[in-house]
Amino acid sequence: MSKEGLIAAKELKRLQSNPVRLDCFFRSHISRLLKSDLVSVLAEFQRQDQVFLSMKLYDVVRKEIWYRPDLFFYRDILMMLARNRKVDESRQVWEDLKREEVLFDQHTFGDLVRAYLDSGLPSEAMNIYDEMRQSPDPPLSLPFRVILKGLLPYPELREKVKDDFLELFPDMIVYDPPEDLFGDQESRRESESE
Repeated sequence: MSKEGLIAAKELKRLQSNPVRLDCFFRSHISRLLKSDLVSVLAEFQRQDQVFLSMKLYDVVRKEIWYRPDLFFYRDILMMLARNRKVDESRQVWEDLKREEVLFDQHTFGDLVRAYLDSGLPSEAMNIYDEMRQSPDPPLSLPFRVILKGLLPYPELREKVKDDFLELFPDMIVYDPPEDLFGDQESRRESESE
């Protein structure tokens, strides 16, 4: 990131609580940033989980003349929104990527579903899983395994994905952890202490 990008990032963070001055700064300074600086500032705000500023820059980037729809651009913004449990913004970004006809590969779908599951958003994760199942990309076993591991706290949803996995990959085995792995150890300790 260049010096101008660093100054812009610092100023954006300072002005985010003042909408009028923030909009003025966007018009006067952000629009002048080079592509590499604009993308670097966006990536830095995503890393810092600055949702408001990331979404503002997301809109700016998409309006630039050099912008081309990119799966990594959308993946990164969706991962940041999942970490911060921002459902409405996630749906907006998802609609944008569908409108721009961006196609994710199976691994990216698996990573996104897992990110939403890890953030405690199983309904959003399952919406993405449904999109994954409708994808023209051929299914792979690894993303399903990643999703199945993330679904351990959600047994009903896990059974649905497990059935789909076994239907697609009949020769593969799904590891099911013991029902009450930690509960069994506690009951043994209690019986030993008596």
